[in-house]
Amino acid sequence: MHYKSRTESYELLILKSLNTRMNLSDKDKQHYFNLKKGYEGEVLFDSLTDKLDCECFILNDLLLKFNNSVFQVDSLIIFSSTIHFFELKNYDGDYFYEQERLYNKSKSEINNPLNQLSRSESLLRQLLHNFGFKIPINSSVVFINPEFTLYQAPLNKPFIFPTQVNRYLKNLNTTSSKLDRKHKMLADKLISQHIKDSPFKLLPPYNYDQLQKGITCVECSSFSISVKGRKCVCEDCGHEELVDTAIMRSVDEFKHLFPDQKVATNVIHEWCKVVKSKRGIRRILENNFNKVGVHQWSYYE
Repeated sequence: MHYKSRTESYELLILKSLNTRMNLSDKDKQHYFNLKKGYEGEVLFDSLTDKLDCECFILNDLLLKFNNSVFQVDSLIIFSSTIHFFELKNYDGDYFYEQERLYNKSKSEINNPLNQLSRSESLLRQLLHNFGFKIPINSSVVFINPEFTLYQAPLNKPFIFPTQVNRYLKNLNTTSSKLDRKHKMLADKLISQHIKDSPFKLLPPYNYDQLQKGITCVECSSFSISVKGRKCVCEDCGHEELVDTAIMRSVDEFKHLFPDQKVATNVIHEWCKVVKSKRGIRRILENNFNKVGVHQWSYYE
């Protein structure tokens, strides 16, 4: 079972909004696309581990700290007698391995994921021992993208390639495992140590005035939205969404982008832009938040 589900990181959510509402630099845009691609690969792996029906705890997307060192756990599966730890990579295209180094097809060296895996596994093991758990860790790098090829891959490295993932998980599914209270205690302990606010965020500076206003299409991110009755309709792709749902989605986006600003009727009216009725926005805010203050000084939290 997925004991800790995966969600888009704060950094990815912000960059997704900024990419839609302003012109990002090439560097920031590439960083956004890399995060997006990585997340898509992780979600693909989650869809496969979700099919496991053996007794196990699946913990996704943990950011942990031990001895002042922060490390990432993409996916962790706790069985009764072992832990499987996965570093997920959504690389596509042709790569080759040579003298402990990884290169892309243009012969540019990229970070060897085995180095990151080794560091994270060591810190995880130390953290578990600190908790009082001595359980073997089986670590692997999973290349999840079906368009990925690694030439000259050594047989003695813990790589799982796209054509092997399903078979590997099927074998895991046959694992004889009986979880008890201590395994749940371990899973809960790891989740309690998860760092929600990553110290590694790379976000460009931005402010309210420089961002394009309006409700975006949830399907294609277009601003070509028109309100027709109780629905918001995208003129580009035809997707329809209830006005209430679209406004609440836009409010959530506003709160992510500007966590220190108050959610008030006038601000959200300007932010959504295409919804003409302030009364309608006020109704939606009152139905979903607690109102603080009165008249023009009121806001919602």
